[in-house]
Amino acid sequence: MHLEDTGSQTRVMILQALTLAALLSPHGAGAFQVDHVSTYAEFVQTHKPSGEYMFEFDEDEQFYVDLDKKETVWHLPEFIHAFDYDAQRGIADIVMARKNLNTMIQRSNHTRATSEPPEVTVFPKEPVELGQPNTLICHVDKFFPPVLNVTWLRNGQAVTEGVAETIFLPSTEFRFHQFHYLTFLPTVEDVNDCRVEHWGLDQPLLKHWEAQEPIQVPETMETAVCTLGLAVGLVGIITGTIVLKTRLSESVPSCRGPCDNLSSTEEDRGESPASDLL
Repeated sequence: MHLEDTGSQTRVMILQALTLAALLSPHGAGAFQVDHVSTYAEFVQTHKPSGEYMFEFDEDEQFYVDLDKKETVWHLPEFIHAFDYDAQRGIADIVMARKNLNTMIQRSNHTRATSEPPEVTVFPKEPVELGQPNTLICHVDKFFPPVLNVTWLRNGQAVTEGVAETIFLPSTEFRFHQFHYLTFLPTVEDVNDCRVEHWGLDQPLLKHWEAQEPIQVPETMETAVCTLGLAVGLVGIITGTIVLKTRLSESVPSCRGPCDNLSSTEEDRGESPASDLL
């Protein structure tokens, strides 16, 4: 798909982006608290993809209607048993939207919508360990219209195996976002790029990612750290012993007046020492 060759032929209409919220408990005048939000969005356009119909729950994709196969595709298998949706309902809405699209194009005098360039970030799904399987994620966000071409590159060469992508998901202000995935084995030799083409960009946008070799701490530094820790521990023990000894000395009761030579004092008064009585 060459975006630059077909950009002038596309007219896009975002038909609906309706949010249904369960208002559970009001707090204050005109203020509401919601626990969950269900969103459905659909669009039709004169370029591939020609349309889309999907549902979200708390900003997580729930399902979409495959317009070619005319069936509901659930994002998670668990949803199949918990929910039910007839794909024909979504298809009927798309048919009506396509009829309205031509009318709106005529009324707008074929005025093109303004293209909004995407924001792109690349990051791994799990903490990176060299040689351990992982997934690289390319998040393309805040773009319009929903026409996009994304290619994974490894060392400058296109990668077609182990790649996947989501449908177009609603973002803020009638814009879209999409996730692209690449399963890979992290190595320090490989360089990975996510290349994004969109009408809002003057040229393809490349987002670079490569695994970093873990920093090895020299043995001499490890020894120094251990020695320092041992020294700090010994100083703490010695300091604690001195403080304890000082507190014990202060806690011994002291005599009021002369305390030595008590036996001689008794003799001076003509009294026998206690030892003579035994």
